[in-house]
Amino acid sequence: MSINERRSLARRLRPYFAVFDIPLMLILIMLLTTSLFTLMSASMGIPGKIEDQIRNICMSFFVMWVVANVSPQTMMRIALPAYVVTVMLLVAVALFGVIKLGARRWLHIGVIDIQPSEFAKIAVPLMLAWFFQQHQGQLRWHAYAIAAVLLLVPTVLIMRQPDLGTAMLVIAAGFCVIFLGGLSWKALAALVLIGAASMPVAWSMLHDYQRERVLTLIDPTSDPLGKGFHIIQSTIAVGSGGMFGKGWKEGTQAHLEFIPERTTDFIFAVYSEEFGLVGNLFLMFLYLLLIGRGLMIAGGAPNFFTRLLAGAITMIFFTYAFVNMGMVSGILPVVGVPLPFMSYGGTALLTLGLASGILMSIQRHRKLVQT
Repeated sequence: MSINERRSLARRLRPYFAVFDIPLMLILIMLLTTSLFTLMSASMGIPGKIEDQIRNICMSFFVMWVVANVSPQTMMRIALPAYVVTVMLLVAVALFGVIKLGARRWLHIGVIDIQPSEFAKIAVPLMLAWFFQQHQGQLRWHAYAIAAVLLLVPTVLIMRQPDLGTAMLVIAAGFCVIFLGGLSWKALAALVLIGAASMPVAWSMLHDYQRERVLTLIDPTSDPLGKGFHIIQSTIAVGSGGMFGKGWKEGTQAHLEFIPERTTDFIFAVYSEEFGLVGNLFLMFLYLLLIGRGLMIAGGAPNFFTRLLAGAITMIFFTYAFVNMGMVSGILPVVGVPLPFMSYGGTALLTLGLASGILMSIQRHRKLVQT
């Protein structure tokens, strides 16, 4: 192919890739590259994981590209239908969902099982951002009460599955929208006090295994071969990495199968053991760049809806990383939250690709959206 032909091909392809936000893309590529290297080590002896994850990444980038081409105005139009469909799917899960590992979280549709709670991570903040956009300039206490109900309905349905980890992510994203929507500090302080006062009631509503996770966090050695096994082994892996780690594919905790779910929820333990404190600082730096880029896009968003939505998505990224690293390090209960763009998985990665595509759409259309 001649130089002129290559230039002509590049000009024809450029519009298709112009939707991608370059800084955000570079951050995601670095995270996903780190993920694949870690997964190569974590999945030794488990055939097909790398190939499946590469397929998941390709599907995630396709979803990201499609969503990045959708205008924020279109997102506003589909916010309410998306929320209604998500709630209906969650109700369907409660009625006749598929039970796996003791939890009813999936719907069997055709030849695949879908997890509607993953859709709620996007549908709920999308709905709340639309709601506040519709009531901008006339936000009173009843508007925040309605917003709270809109948040609580899917959250309660998710907690009943039970899926405390996903419920936490949905609450974090939804509350971010409510807070950025203009919730006063006095109201926030009152909510904190109410939440603290209701802790005994919330404790009584938890499932037995959820209470055991909290108690195990306080003293994992009380059941070292049972409930405390996950936390003990993951903290050993994190600590044994030292300053520079044991080296790629040299981690003993993972390869001797002491770390449970080492390709998904506990992949950070594998990474920490092999790359040490220096590797952890590098990974945290990448997440800070991701969160910083999300906040920059939110700060430059042209209207109320896009600012709230971008802020909520950034909060999703932060909550994912904070909760996962916290539970693997033994400072938070084990709740089954994957490490964003690092853990193996299809549905979660597609959700993250969808969220990234929304950020790119907001950034791309910032001069076209009417305030």
